[in-house]
Amino acid sequence: MTPDPKSGTTDQTMIDDSIRQHPSDAFIEAVRARFPTEHEVDTVLTRKMRRRNGPSFQAVALDTLVDGTERLITNQVGYPVRIADARWLSGGASKLQMLFNLQWRGENADGQAQVVTPMVLRMEPAASVTESSRRREFEVIRAVEGTVPVPRAYWMDPDAQFLPYPAMVYGFATGTAKPSHDAGKVTGLGQNYGPDLRAKLAPQFIDYLARIHNLPIGTPPVLASFDRPEVGSNASVIRQVNAARRIWEEDRIEEEPVMAVVYKWLIRNAHPIDHISIVHADYRSGNFLFDEAKGEITAWLDWEGAVLGDRHQDLTYAALPIFQHYAEDGETILVSGMMPEAELYAAYEKASGLPVDPARIRYFGVFNRYLVSVLLLAASTRAARGASTHQDVLLNHVAGMGYLALSDLLSFFRSATA
Repeated sequence: MTPDPKSGTTDQTMIDDSIRQHPSDAFIEAVRARFPTEHEVDTVLTRKMRRRNGPSFQAVALDTLVDGTERLITNQVGYPVRIADARWLSGGASKLQMLFNLQWRGENADGQAQVVTPMVLRMEPAASVTESSRRREFEVIRAVEGTVPVPRAYWMDPDAQFLPYPAMVYGFATGTAKPSHDAGKVTGLGQNYGPDLRAKLAPQFIDYLARIHNLPIGTPPVLASFDRPEVGSNASVIRQVNAARRIWEEDRIEEEPVMAVVYKWLIRNAHPIDHISIVHADYRSGNFLFDEAKGEITAWLDWEGAVLGDRHQDLTYAALPIFQHYAEDGETILVSGMMPEAELYAAYEKASGLPVDPARIRYFGVFNRYLVSVLLLAASTRAARGASTHQDVLLNHVAGMGYLALSDLLSFFRSATA
């Protein structure tokens, strides 16, 4: 095939890009068939692909969100409510968020007494780094409430009945995601808490992870939109691998042979589940709020990627290089700004009573690097290329980190399979 002399691309490259930017029903169904995954994940990814053939991206007005949120909450509580002081909320880079004060009767209030409660609307944009289910996010926050600090999940609009895109409403949580002395970074990327704050936060970081992983998952309707793993089976792990590979096939701009090689290895070497845990799937620095003066974690955020699965997924994600930095001695590497990797695993075993298996650590070390490469090189790049999000500048920035992630994946994969 002859490269185009002006663009440097081939005809096939342009065809591949076109079918992903404007996917046919046949293409969508072919990818779904090749990479079967959880039912709700399939629903979300299929909706993402079909959305690409709809209207082009337009910024959502704040008034539109206020109106839709008032109608959603009125429908849920059964009487008219009013939203005041609505404003955009920063953070949560892959989602649109609005902070507001809800004037209502409260959760348990009788009569007509008015209560004012600060809340947050969290809504999908037209496209994002992580396509995920507001239904699942809502369910998992409800499931862990009382076990770890999380914002109160109030209502959801999972099928966009009231709002432009699927959304949920949760309580406003106080705290900061960055220490005041290191606030210039993209949240969580090499976040340096400093020795004093780190000493207070690190034990909580471990303790909350242990609590999450030991929490019984219950029976439906608890976590009803999650497929249930079986102890002794690797089917749930394979569904997760397929979900990542499916995103790659749907969103990639160009092929990378290493992605095909690693995918096959992940399928062949998937470990059976030995203990079913709620897995946060984005457990790291930057995804919790804390009171800087007290050194206390006030809320765990960003549950959108949560799954029922293997605890080692969270352990190895927290230890990814992108969330590391050197300690004050210039030599010791601190994972998620907390502690050396080996110390994190030892502290987790003590806190949770669950073993840390080196073979599973290697496996999920590969899986998480594969997933990050997918999200940066495929999902982020596709969303930015299609100008289909409010975060084009940020997505172009993180997409540029994709080849660093790919290099890290290849290096780790070689060491893990040597």
